Amino acid sequence: MTVTRSELREKIMTILYQISLYKSNNIEYDVEKIISENIEIQNEFVKEMVYGIITYKEKLDEIANENLSNWTIDRLDSMGQEILRMGIYEMKYTDTPDLVVINEAIELAKKFSDDSVRKMINAVLDKLINQE
Repeated sequence: MTVTRSELREKIMTILYQISLYKSNNIEYDVEKIISENIEIQNEFVKEMVYGIITYKEKLDEIANENLSNWTIDRLDSMGQEILRMGIYEMKYTDTPDLVVINEAIELAKKFSDDSVRKMINAVLDKLINQE
């Protein structure tokens, strides 16, 4: 069974959302277990993204906050936060083309967040492209 990168990104977002729920409710969790509960096969892209976003969360939030106008990432809905972190991480730390990153983030935001959050995610990722 072949899984597309788009489907994997949706799984990654779900994994990150679950981890954020566990953290906010002070529940112990095992990242590997959460990953295996959400995806049947071992996948390096998923692991790299999940562990990278967890590792660089503070830096990703800092980048987001620097590029949000009169707003901070913690004011976005939970799914929007994870989508934005994924986009920033993938843009900064992987070789995925920037336009693919933006398109994938926008598609996730259309599906899981409201229009205003989608526009903020688009604006932040757009600013990052122009900074490079």
